Amino acid sequence: MTPGRIKTFWIWIVFLFIALFLVSSNLGKHRSWNPAEQLLVEVAAPIQELSYKTVKSVEGIWLKYFALVNLRSQNVKLLNEINKLRMENDRYRELVSTNKRLRELLQFKKKIHWPVVAAQVIGRDPSGWFESIIIDKGKSSGLKVNMPVVNSRGVVGRLVSVSPNYAKALLIVDQNSAVDCLIQRSREKGILKGLSLKLCELDYVVKRSDVRVGDRVVTSGMGRIFPKGLPVGEVTEIADISWKLFKDIKVKPLVDFAKLEEVLVILKEDPLLSQAKKKE
Repeated sequence: MTPGRIKTFWIWIVFLFIALFLVSSNLGKHRSWNPAEQLLVEVAAPIQELSYKTVKSVEGIWLKYFALVNLRSQNVKLLNEINKLRMENDRYRELVSTNKRLRELLQFKKKIHWPVVAAQVIGRDPSGWFESIIIDKGKSSGLKVNMPVVNSRGVVGRLVSVSPNYAKALLIVDQNSAVDCLIQRSREKGILKGLSLKLCELDYVVKRSDVRVGDRVVTSGMGRIFPKGLPVGEVTEIADISWKLFKDIKVKPLVDFAKLEEVLVILKEDPLLSQAKKKE
């Protein structure tokens, strides 16, 4: 459409609106429209209706746009608040879980007649050759090699390396570990050795010994490392193999070594090391 035609089109629209206005203003003077007025109404009314609908449509789209923009802003704000609440809830759950573990450690501490140092597990043996953990306490806290390590469930292991601020503990589930133990019910003795992260074996228990599935295994106090009576595990399997001199006994440790986070180090020195120092 050329500019001249557009100009003519808008002139006609303005004319029709003026005519329609004049007809509407005369409603109070006439009971009905005359033929000329009827013609004007028939011509102008559709254009007015189209214009009215267009304006309403544009107005509706505009309002919806602002409503959507406002709704999006509100959604972003609500999502941020939800994420913040989730983080606070996770932090609260972690604090509750930590508090529970520390209370259990405190209760266990009361059963030990030795001074202890609480430590946080900060890592595991990076080589993968040994089942061991790294803790955030060392010589500056009074820790020494061969001191026993426990948690609220029972025996964890013993210290094998100590630096000024850190220490390494060999777990009882390591194959190089050996702990003097006894069956709490029958007092039968044996040596506990590691097999896997969830299983140990109790060696050197003679075949005539009184051992049952479900028996509790505790430290015997016969070795120079662990105090007597610390809980270690529970007998899960017993086998009498004809060509073996001793019973084949499997023990499930009470400690969940996959979830170790806090431990207690018992400040009990190795008697042999203490004697060697005195001689020096």
